[in-house]
Parts: sequence; structure tokens; C-alpha cells
Amino acid sequence: MGGDSGDYQPAMDSGQVRLKELGYKQELKRDLSVFSNFAISFSIISVLTGITTTYNTGLMFGGTVTLVYGWFVAGSFTMCVGLSMAEICSSYPTSGGLYYWSAMLAGPRWAPLASWMTGWFNIVGQWAVTASVDFSLAQLIQVIVLLSTGGRNGGGYEGSDYVVIGIHGGILFIHALLNSLPISVLSFIGQLAALWNLLGVLVLMILIPLVSTERATTKFVFTNFNTDNDLGITSYAYIFVLGLLMSQYTITGYDASAHMTEETVDADKNGPRGIISAIGISIIFGWGYILGISYAVTDIPSLLSETNNSGGYAIAEIFYLAFKNRFGSGTGGIVCLGIVAVAVFFCGMSSVTSNSRMAYAFSRDGAMPLSPLWHKVNSREVPINAVWLSALISFCMALTSLGSIVAFQAMVSIATIGLYIAYAIPIILRVTLARNTFVPGPFSLGRYGMLVGWVAVVWVATISVLFSLPVAYPITAETLNYTPVAVAGLVAITLSYWLLSARHWFTGPVSNILS
Repeated sequence: MGGDSGDYQPAMDSGQVRLKELGYKQELKRDLSVFSNFAISFSIISVLTGITTTYNTGLMFGGTVTLVYGWFVAGSFTMCVGLSMAEICSSYPTSGGLYYWSAMLAGPRWAPLASWMTGWFNIVGQWAVTASVDFSLAQLIQVIVLLSTGGRNGGGYEGSDYVVIGIHGGILFIHALLNSLPISVLSFIGQLAALWNLLGVLVLMILIPLVSTERATTKFVFTNFNTDNDLGITSYAYIFVLGLLMSQYTITGYDASAHMTEETVDADKNGPRGIISAIGISIIFGWGYILGISYAVTDIPSLLSETNNSGGYAIAEIFYLAFKNRFGSGTGGIVCLGIVAVAVFFCGMSSVTSNSRMAYAFSRDGAMPLSPLWHKVNSREVPINAVWLSALISFCMALTSLGSIVAFQAMVSIATIGLYIAYAIPIILRVTLARNTFVPGPFSLGRYGMLVGWVAVVWVATISVLFSLPVAYPITAETLNYTPVAVAGLVAITLSYWLLSARHWFTGPVSNILS
């Protein structure tokens, strides 16, 4: 950490100075540049991952219109959330991120409860993100195998649910192994992941419409609204709103920039830069990807039909048909799916990185059962136990898919809503209780801070309601949207744990500098 072995050492890093002021000593290795910090958030947002795995939702609810315009609607509001978070991050650059901010902004009386609720929503939301990302990778691998062995109509191999869960477990195991490596290695892989995402999007958005023999007209892409969803929903507005789920699910996870701040150089400036650039660049590239692929969409019902080659996986079918119709073989399409699969792999890997940093910080403050175990740092300055814990919990979450796909959908919703609620709590506190006491860091929104903050809060409240709406009518046990049940369950568990036990011993963030 320098400073004490001779006079020529550089002065202490500004993020480290701020960390010390906030009462924490530097334990993790501070090795990430602003690009590395951006790269981790960018590869967790990963437009290739989010859009590819939830493109079906967008096509079913509104088709290309929801995709093309909904992306900007969700993107603009998400940018407000990101700007507010960046402003707070600049003032409090610690790897606890959100829950630490809540404690600081809530004031002494409410700090323990605010940081408790924020922390649990954040960590459970992150685990759900990892579970859903790696599970969708397992599904994608299964579709790649299906197409490679002849497709659904050509006797291709279709893995059972147990095979998919097996693949999911294997992927998580590899991610945990990779995350056991030193941060310098992870930083390199993170940068590679960001470049892969950028180049992958560029290649696919140009290649797929080029290769396709049947292209949609520009009028179709920008004006065709698909109301044919077989789910009993006819209202245009309702359909548009349900289709937003794809965009909103994709643009999450950028709290990673905050969780990596104790490992980032000049984090009070570079953490906020990481958050904002990850969202901004994702919006631009994501839109390009959506546009490119939507030009290859001509017959929506056949893409979503479970009897097509890829068993109803829309993007896989688009890629496969584009090459098959042009070259007589769908191999090129399978290779394109491989490009996406690598991006999804990186996305899951970065998610585990971010999870483990959150678990490390949360247990450092004594909030988790067996806390001393989870915030152990090994000789390479990696919170190794937190890494393996995160992988294990994400595996258990995906086991729900064996019971019912509805239960698994609830997990994905927690990934979106749970995380966004954790994003919103510190912002709410910033615009209410702390509006006069908040001291901005180097990155500040100035007088727009309040306005942007309120927009962010209202948007989170809105999407929490929207994603709890039923997605099919008539409502039965199969079609019920379990999101509100899952989120209410999480609130109930964390609150009762608080009332029964934690309020007696959890005091919020604890300084670990022994004075």
C-alpha cells in the first residue's frame, strides 16, 4: 500500500483515503483501472445475455415495437437510477455498496434497519441473477446441442430438466473456480469479457440481417405491434408494459461497479464512471443488437412455436434459419449461438465476482449467519468462502425449476425487482431524510440530484408494480405471476428476522480499523 517505505512512494489513493475516513482498512487488493471497473458491470449487464435469453418475452408481448422502443424507455429511466447511484457511490466508495449507503443516509436512528433491508434485498437479488444467468446458459447449451444433433424435427438430442440442472451446476462450479483466482486475473478476464460483448454485438447485428434471405421491412420493425399472444391480453398498453421486462431484466447488475470499489484505483471517481458508462454503452449496443436481429424477424408465431427446430427459442431459430436458408446448413447459426453462450458465461462469472464481494462486505459487518467464515480473505486477497457460498446458493435457487417453471420465473423476478428495490432504498433516503445532510463526492449531480433521484424512485416503484401484474388470463395456479408472492416472502423473512433477533445485535456497518 506504499507510503511508508521511502519518500518516493506515491501518495495514498483517493478512494483508499475515503475508505479510511469511512472507517475501513484496505484488505482487498486495489488493482482495477476505470476500464476494469466498467468491464465488470458491462459484462454483468451483458446485452447479449439479457436480450438473447429474454427475447421471447419481447416478441410475445408486442413484438418488434416493444423491443425497439421499450429498450429506450427502460434505458432512459434506468440511467436515472444509475446516475443517482453513481452520485452516492462517489461519496461512499466501499464494497458494501448499497447497504452501506443506506446506513449513512438514514441517519443514526434508522441506519441499522435501512442497511439490513437493503443488504438482504441486494444479496438475494444478486444470487437470483447468478442463478438465472447460469441457468439460461445451461438452457442455451441444451439448445445448441439440440440443433447440432439435428434439431427438434430431425431427431436432435433434447436434454431433460435434470440434464439442464446438471449443466447449470457444472457452470457454477467453473465460475467459482475462476473466482478463486487473484483479482488481477479476474480483471484481465473481465476486460476480455467486455471486449467480447462489444465485438459479439457488432458481429451479430451486422451478420444476421446480412445472411437472412427474408428480411423484415423497416416499417415492420418500427411499427409492427404483435398482439397475438394466446394469453388473453389485448390492451396495447398492457402488452407494451409486459414486453418491457426484457429490457429491464437486461439492464441490471451495474451495482457491481460499487461492489468493486475497494479494488478500484481512485474509486470515488472511477466507481461512478464505471456505473454510468456501463449503462450508457449497454443502451447503445443493446439497441443495435435488437435492431439487427429484429430485421430478421418475419414470422413471429413460427419463431415462438415449440415445434420449430430449436423448440421455441426465438433467437436460436432466427440464427439457425438465417444460415440454413442461405447456405443449406444451419452450422453458422450454431456458431453464432456459441458467441452468445461465451458472453453469457462471462456474465455469470462476473456475477459471482460481484456476489462474493457483497457477501464479503455484508458479513464483515456481521449481518450474515456464520459471518466470520464468509469474510475470510485468503493469502491472495480473495474472499474465497464467499465465492463458494454464492455459487452454492445460486445452484439451490435454480433447483426450483425442477418443481415448476413458474417457481423459477419468480426467481428471475426477484433478480429484477429485488435488486431494483435495493437500488431504490438508498436513493429514497438520499432525497428524503438526507436531502440536507448528503455531502457529495467528486461526482455530483448538483441541483439536479433531487429531480433525478425522484425520477429513479418513481420508476422503481412503477416497475415493481408492472412486473407483479398477471402475464396471462384467465388466472390459474399455472398462470399466476408469483413475483409479488416471492418479493413479499423476502420482505416477510428479512423483517421478521430483524424483529425477532437482528435488531438486538446488528448495528449497521462496523468499522474494522482498530483505533
